Amino acid sequence: MAKISNESIKQIIESVGGKENIAAATHCVTRLRFALKDEGKVDKERLEKIDLVKGSFSANGQYQVVIGQGTVDKVYDKMIELTGIGEASKDDVKNEAAKKMNPLQKFVKMLSDIFIPILPAIVTAGLLMGLNNLLTGKDIFYHHQSFIDVHQSWAGLADMINIIANTAFTFLPALIGWSAVKRFGGNPLLGIVLGTMMIHPDLLNAYWGKKSV
Repeated sequence: MAKISNESIKQIIESVGGKENIAAATHCVTRLRFALKDEGKVDKERLEKIDLVKGSFSANGQYQVVIGQGTVDKVYDKMIELTGIGEASKDDVKNEAAKKMNPLQKFVKMLSDIFIPILPAIVTAGLLMGLNNLLTGKDIFYHHQSFIDVHQSWAGLADMINIIANTAFTFLPALIGWSAVKRFGGNPLLGIVLGTMMIHPDLLNAYWGKKSV
């Protein structure tokens, strides 16, 4: 492990354009994350010669400096102490970086901010649906029969898996409403209510009744 010295950290600060060029800074498990005012001021060659630095790159409007697990938090604390820029969260840095994005990039980021938090529920539901299909699909394990046709004691388990898997998709508008309102700074409970309105039985009945006329 490279020695953490004030001189090395000062070199990192100078290599990214000085503290005046740092709009916000945070860190993850292995990297320092900077929202820089002007990435053109970064001296990448000098930066990557510093003993603490394992590499650097720019992504999604952030300039990221690879330090290493177990070291980056100590480097970050000393950097904050030396620059006096104040600690920032990952969201703070993302918001600063977003200011430099063009309209299309901002739109894509908005969509990702809404859908990424609900991906675990959707992925899990999809995997459970696959498992349910294995149990209920014919000609997979037995000729012209499904697994639960032969092993009927598993039917209850298959039904439970199907209920859990379908829940995320049945109430997907509620999940999207929660995530969207949270993304724009509102009350997440209001987002859930707005989402569930879209699948309210009275609203669905009114739609299908009008369509059948």
